[in-house]
Amino acid sequence: MAIPRNMRRLLHVLEIEEEQRRAEMESALGDLRRLERALEATEEREREGRRLVLASAATGEVVDRLAGLEESRVARRVGAALKPRIAETQAAASARRRDFLTKRIERRQAETVIRKAEAAEATAAGRRGQRDQDEWFLSKTRRETSAPSTPKDAAGSTGKSKA
Repeated sequence: MAIPRNMRRLLHVLEIEEEQRRAEMESALGDLRRLERALEATEEREREGRRLVLASAATGEVVDRLAGLEESRVARRVGAALKPRIAETQAAASARRRDFLTKRIERRQAETVIRKAEAAEATAAGRRGQRDQDEWFLSKTRRETSAPSTPKDAAGSTGKSKA
């Protein structure tokens, strides 16, 4: 019994779907990394604003102090906007990871079924081959036993001797 083409087709479809899920997962993880880098840049911007405020306190520059306060305020607002988006993206990335792992499990299950069927087919083919060899040997043995036995001395059977 050969492995049905449908099973091989199913395996191929599952492989394609797994690759699609992998690409979706990697895209979601890329988005997450991009948002996390943006949050880090925002935190750095807020620190720079605070440094500017501290530097203006030493120099007495009011403009630098106002600029530093504004930088810090804007950075906090951007950070506050990024944090919920990061949480959403983390949830989406987790969902994509689950989808990918589920599809991988399905593909591996199909591969296991096909491998088992191939192993069973190979075992059956080996048994058929052994059975055919046994039958050939038995028929050969039967032919040899059923063939007329030839006398060792053909002259002796005709009544003439070689003297």
